[in-house]
Amino acid sequence: MRTEMETEGYTYMLRCADGSLYTGWTTDLEKRLAAHQSGRGAKYTRSRRPVALVWYAACASRREAMRLEYALKRLPRAKKLALVKGEYSL
Repeated sequence: MRTEMETEGYTYMLRCADGSLYTGWTTDLEKRLAAHQSGRGAKYTRSRRPVALVWYAACASRREAMRLEYALKRLPRAKKLALVKGEYSL
């Protein structure tokens, strides 16, 4: 993980109320989580609230955050859950 001063983006994973996982990226994690919780976030999470942050990584650039998001979205659910538990690393 990087310090706040070195961070330009975040990749994160949310657990939705229906048990599904949502992966995204942002430059302001707190603001984005608030948007998801209020229904102003992604269309996917609007009907699946409340959501809980279960994993995130600080990235040095927006590009790195987007690449990590893409890689996570390609993982099967079992590996995502293992990542959340700390039993899998990228």
